Amino acid sequence: MTGLPPPTLRLRLDRDALAENWRTLDAMSGAARAGAAVKANCYGLGVDDCVPVLRDAGCRDFFVAHWGEVPDVIAHVPAEQVAVLHGPGNFEEAQYARASGAVPVIDSLRQAKLWSETGGGPCHVMIDTGINRLGISPQEIGDPVLASLDIQVLMSHLACADEDSTKNAQQLDAFREAIAKLPHRETSLANSAGIALGEEFHLDLTRPGLALYGGVPSPALEGRIAQVAYPEAQVIQTRRLRAGDTVGYNATFTASEDMRVGVVSLGYADGILRAWGGAHFAYGETWLPILGKVSMDMIVIDLTAAPELQEGDWVELPYHLPDAARQTSLSQYELLTVLGHRFNRAA
Repeated sequence: MTGLPPPTLRLRLDRDALAENWRTLDAMSGAARAGAAVKANCYGLGVDDCVPVLRDAGCRDFFVAHWGEVPDVIAHVPAEQVAVLHGPGNFEEAQYARASGAVPVIDSLRQAKLWSETGGGPCHVMIDTGINRLGISPQEIGDPVLASLDIQVLMSHLACADEDSTKNAQQLDAFREAIAKLPHRETSLANSAGIALGEEFHLDLTRPGLALYGGVPSPALEGRIAQVAYPEAQVIQTRRLRAGDTVGYNATFTASEDMRVGVVSLGYADGILRAWGGAHFAYGETWLPILGKVSMDMIVIDLTAAPELQEGDWVELPYHLPDAARQTSLSQYELLTVLGHRFNRAA
């Protein structure tokens, strides 16, 4: 039996841009060091492709959300450099933390008690300073169970770092109060946008995520963060439309004249949602408008401006995240994390 043919989708990753983005964010962190949020399969771009690049660039602190994400990351970095943001929710997760060596982030008094009663050990602690997701409430900081923990990093998370909001200063003040009350080794508050807020938010360790992968969540990062992900699709068929022919589900596009179109093997099953309708692909410097609705596995594009383009040629979906977010009304986070598994990521 012969091997599988190559996919008709590829996700080209600019690994040099990824490394440079981390170095930029590390430099912007000043006296603090930059870690890396690598949860959700490195925001959809692939742990096996991204973590070694970040490691080789100098990153030594990695953050995931779920315990199930740990094995893929520790295949590339020491387990003690990996922290799990959702913490130990039950006995099995606490036992896995010790067996694997990954560091739990304690998010509640219940988790703190569980961690202590199952043997304790190094951990991080999340303080909720106003985002009201996971985290120890400020009024709970005096609980004796927290004083018994071996806290490596005391952390919190900003709710409005990507805005000019008074809430940022309020959260910083609340975190400073927590820092004064709870013994720890290091502190961490800033995400990607938080780094851009300035030195007082940097503390000991920053935790960039989106900006590593090409996202620009703050005007202060514009021009400093490079695009990393480049989705590309192969044209699997070209065809001729006559004036009056319609394209796709619900016939939302009608040809006003005879025209040549192409079908690319890409759709919402790959994370290219119907919000992309009305956008365009690129063939070199030539724009190729999307015609009609995006379907599950196929998109039809206008080839009028590229008469030389043939079946088997590749086109690119412009994926500069700030521009793509404006074009689709999807967030930059969503644009990354919805990318599917059918892309050839070896490109």
